[in-house]
Amino acid sequence: MFKFWGSQEQQAQPRPQEISTDSWYPPSVVSSPSSSRPTTPSASSSSNFSIPRPPDRSNSLSNVSPAEAAGIIALLKDKSLDDLRKLLSDKDAYRNLFLSLEPVKTQNRVRDELRNETLQLTRANLEKDPRIMELRNQCRIIRTTELATAQEKLHDLESKKEEISNFYSPASLLHRLQEAMNETEEESEALHRQLLDREIDLTSFVPKYKKLRYAYHKRALTHLAAKTSVPN
Repeated sequence: MFKFWGSQEQQAQPRPQEISTDSWYPPSVVSSPSSSRPTTPSASSSSNFSIPRPPDRSNSLSNVSPAEAAGIIALLKDKSLDDLRKLLSDKDAYRNLFLSLEPVKTQNRVRDELRNETLQLTRANLEKDPRIMELRNQCRIIRTTELATAQEKLHDLESKKEEISNFYSPASLLHRLQEAMNETEEESEALHRQLLDREIDLTSFVPKYKKLRYAYHKRALTHLAAKTSVPN
């Protein structure tokens, strides 16, 4: 009958020296002298097939990938028991070990590259400040001089444009055409009164009156056609 690792034979071996209580690790890590080694099932606990798991370490290990965990194990497997104890009690030793990990080196390298690029961009932006100030002053001068003149000219042109648009609008054209019809009607009526008052002879009256009536009817037909074709 074979025996599991960590059974009575292992329990008979002398226990290592207790770790000093001045370790900078959390109490949950250094509370037992076997915290630096993986927990193994004892003879009494092997019967129920249940291995207790520390609840306070599950969240911290969940973010470690298998490749990173394998690299850490490969780094720690050749270290002696004294070296492992030193990692638990010496913060500088743990820091040196932590900085020697390849993922940490990669992260620090990327951080340094990003910091250097940020510094370069900052210096480049600071070098552009005088040019920016110069352009800002030029914009201020243009805004107070050339832009004001251009805006005034633009306002005048817009006023003229609105005036011309109103003058040649369909409603304005119809109104002026109606006024021309009324003027022609008044002129023809005045000419007819002159004939009745014998202020003008018939020979002079006929061509003038004919011309006025022709103009009146031409404008009347044009006004009627425009009024029916132009929407209200």
